[in-house]
Amino acid sequence: MILEPQKRISVKALSVWRISGSLKIFISWVLAGIAIYLLHIFNGPFWISLLLIGIELISTYFFIFLLPSLRWRRWRYDVREEEVELQEGIFVVKRTLIPMIRVQHVDTVQGPILRNYQLASVIINTAATSHEIPALESSEAEELRRFISNLARVADEDI
Repeated sequence: MILEPQKRISVKALSVWRISGSLKIFISWVLAGIAIYLLHIFNGPFWISLLLIGIELISTYFFIFLLPSLRWRRWRYDVREEEVELQEGIFVVKRTLIPMIRVQHVDTVQGPILRNYQLASVIINTAATSHEIPALESSEAEELRRFISNLARVADEDI
């Protein structure tokens, strides 16, 4: 039996994802409010307004509370000498193996919300794709970036 990756991303990712979800939901509430206002002005059916409010309440729960915790529970990674393994997904779990010989360069990314929580994401770039390990502690992300970069260099020299 193949074991799943063991390392987890930072627990602070929950706060970051909740803030991000809150920003998206805020925009959604504003648009729903505009739609309800227009329905009121043009004497639209009242049940549509109630439906919009119900959808917004459910969306708020999903995007701010449920999805971030499910996403955090599933997100795992492992870095080995030969490969990087990632596991993500809520309903459909996706496991990715990135061979070290395919790694071209590794970046760290830190937006304003991540910076506020002293977090950074590691981006692993290959010729065809890029893969992200989100929301690691900044020091851990920097160490991981250097570690993967060194392993990729060693893998290149072995060819």
